Amino acid sequence: MSAAATARGGSKGRARRRGRRKGSSGRRLFAFDRRLGMRLVAGVDEAGRGCLAGPLVAAGVLFDYERLTARELRGLAALNDSKQHTAHAREVLFPLVLSAAARVTVVSRCVRGIDSRGLHNTNLAALGDAMLGVTSGVGGEVARLVDGFSLPQLEASHHAIVDGDATSAAIAAASIIAKVTRDRYMRHADELHPGWRFAEHVGYSTPEHRDAIVRLGVSSLHRLSFQSAAYQQLTL
Repeated sequence: MSAAATARGGSKGRARRRGRRKGSSGRRLFAFDRRLGMRLVAGVDEAGRGCLAGPLVAAGVLFDYERLTARELRGLAALNDSKQHTAHAREVLFPLVLSAAARVTVVSRCVRGIDSRGLHNTNLAALGDAMLGVTSGVGGEVARLVDGFSLPQLEASHHAIVDGDATSAAIAAASIIAKVTRDRYMRHADELHPGWRFAEHVGYSTPEHRDAIVRLGVSSLHRLSFQSAAYQQLTL
């Protein structure tokens, strides 16, 4: 076999291994949740915390591990932190999560609420409300998992998981729901607020977004409490 053929074979082998690792991420995340030894596992996560514009969206997902079917688990084999997926892949996973979950809840906090209460307080409150929404009235003990934060206002026992959206299936599923929901909102907002190109950056601080703020100023969707360099030349 030639050296070129060997190199091609090695490249294909590495590509197959990467594909298997990506496709098996869901198995690893579901295994983490199962090791908790609870039938019901709830996870919450948010999207949009670091944005210059648009709402903060939190989501909660509850999985019932006695009712999850093999088909549903296969469908979610690629489940992972939403940031590890393309927009198309997230859209594919979105209905699969809705179908497999015992419960799903979404909480949105508007821009003016973020400005008045502060981002951190708004984020904790939204995550707490998402957890309450997805677990209230559920019969049986629930393992409550939060991506990265302890929630002081939540009386029920819960666990803050560092990098939870890449660790727990329930949190990863919540990250998909939150991200897709928010991105869809920002694409619609782009039609109502032309010029800022919200459909492209969905509110994050990209060079294009900062240039648009310099040219057009801020819209009603921009968070004025952010200390962003993009705002320094404006009178707010």
